[in-house]
Amino acid sequence: MFTHVFLGSNDIEKSREFYDATMSVLGYQNVAPVEAGRLIYAGPQGTFIVAPPYNGEAATVSNGHTLGFSAPDDETIVKWHQAGLAAGGVDEGAPGPRAAAPNNSHGAYLRDPDGNKVCVFHMRH
Repeated sequence: MFTHVFLGSNDIEKSREFYDATMSVLGYQNVAPVEAGRLIYAGPQGTFIVAPPYNGEAATVSNGHTLGFSAPDDETIVKWHQAGLAAGGVDEGAPGPRAAAPNNSHGAYLRDPDGNKVCVFHMRH
């Protein structure tokens, strides 16, 4: 359904610390060189990009927006959440089951250094 997702960042180095930590837990590595000034995590089902907005204005958080990543199991969710907290993320929901999600799915939520809400879910329970 999606080719890519782009999140704006006002501090790419803080974003690099946060996303390198959390995305590596999910098996993705940044493929953009440091001098590119952006982060690119490419995978077989799409690409995730973090960079300053192309229009030159400040990045802002979208109210109601959440970006969800897939995890292979519940243990990975816990590791992702811990890695994100250690890398400057803010807790928005500890790892565990989510009553509103189908199949007794487990997930966890964080805010990245720019305030974007991101989560990870294991949907196959």
